[in-house]
Amino acid sequence: MSLFQYRLPELHNMLHSKELSVSELTEQSLAAISERDGKVHAFLTLNEEGARQSARALDDKLASGAARGLLFGLPAGIKDNIVTKGLRTTCASKFLDNFQPIYDATVVSKLRQADAVTIGKLNMDEFAMGGSNENSAYAAVRNPWNLEHVPGGSSGGSAAAVAAGEVLFALGSDTGGSIRQPASYCGVVGLKPTYGLVSRYGLVAFASSLDQIGPLTRNVEDSAYVLQAIAGYDAQDSTSAKVDIPDYLSALTGDVSGLRIGVPKEYIGEGVDASVRETVLSALKVLEGLGAVWEEVSLPHTEYAVATYYLLASSEASSNLARFDGVRYGVRVDEGGGLLDLYHNSRSRGFGPEVKRRIMLGTYALSSGYYDAYYLKAQKVRTLIKQDFDEVFKKYDVIIGPTAPTTAFKLGSQTEDPLTMYLNDILTIPVNLAGIPAVSIPCGFAGGLPVGLQIIGKEFDESTVLRVAHAFEQNTDYHKERPQL
Repeated sequence: MSLFQYRLPELHNMLHSKELSVSELTEQSLAAISERDGKVHAFLTLNEEGARQSARALDDKLASGAARGLLFGLPAGIKDNIVTKGLRTTCASKFLDNFQPIYDATVVSKLRQADAVTIGKLNMDEFAMGGSNENSAYAAVRNPWNLEHVPGGSSGGSAAAVAAGEVLFALGSDTGGSIRQPASYCGVVGLKPTYGLVSRYGLVAFASSLDQIGPLTRNVEDSAYVLQAIAGYDAQDSTSAKVDIPDYLSALTGDVSGLRIGVPKEYIGEGVDASVRETVLSALKVLEGLGAVWEEVSLPHTEYAVATYYLLASSEASSNLARFDGVRYGVRVDEGGGLLDLYHNSRSRGFGPEVKRRIMLGTYALSSGYYDAYYLKAQKVRTLIKQDFDEVFKKYDVIIGPTAPTTAFKLGSQTEDPLTMYLNDILTIPVNLAGIPAVSIPCGFAGGLPVGLQIIGKEFDESTVLRVAHAFEQNTDYHKERPQL
């Protein structure tokens, strides 16, 4: 039996009682990657020697009796847009093919302080732009449940690595659903925390007002462990929130009696696959059986969320990616034609088509004469979307619906139709625009592929989100299902 079948507290006990060593656990992770990743393509860079050194140091720490961190000895993967000192960080782009950061992102420092073992860097859509993980400049990631299907994006490598049993947990980033949508497609737990709860210092920015780092795990309890380790104020991040960090693990009581759930009619109506809708309604019956009550509600501006998101995110991307010019960062294509030619050639050859598409859209929206008509109007609609959530949360504790309107689609089936691809995030994007937390957990299967249940909470109320998710999980077995590779 794989050690990766155990829950995190069980592994803690095995490690602390010396029934298992960190080196053994690390070797099992590396062996699983060697055996399976040729099919899945979740990893871009392996940190084999560094991981082994860390494991030996942690084994020595255990032998010495020194205090141990919350994630002691656990193998982790990190999305490749989170910088790691001395370990290649490419953002899955040829532009950063040889980039080795000189510092760690705050979340990486926190993982080290918690005694986790960094196994390597995980594949993604280039600069986190995409909903299928087919936009990586290196290789498309494949869904471990069916290798002909996408894992979702842009944290598809993170979700696939956890689902395939290659690492115990991974970090991803969520700009419009990039943790939750791949978690849904791959049958794992993906948590997008409240904006500002987890430091973004060291995350290569896509859309700064939307990006948020969060964990992908096999179960809700593990998610609470990782969040406990990475949450907290960071003076190096000007958007970091000064809030008290609760004990997320103590919130996992299993009690949802009397909980009030709002189910947006826009999330279970037109455009949502019938099998997904039925699976989510069955999940609500489970919570109902535990004493929760649910009612249909409305988030009336949901229909504008996708257009609003792509205007705002693309505008911020066009600004954030301006520094990749072949001079300060990235690939330099200098053919002797002067500075403007150097900029043009470097950006033309360094960026992939999806990144170029979004830079052009964003630059247009920000340009003179169009700013008020597009960017400013999108900001106003964003406020309306946030107000929709505020209104529902006056009466309800959480909002629940599907994470994605369908299960994972086939590789290549939507690459020629970017607008259809963008609509896969229609149920996750509003959460980012509002800056609130949400988790995707497995709630069943349709056509042999996982279906995700999305639980949305109030600002900084991750405890309630995790409590509801954990209660559902403890009364079902979907999170125990594993893909056969």
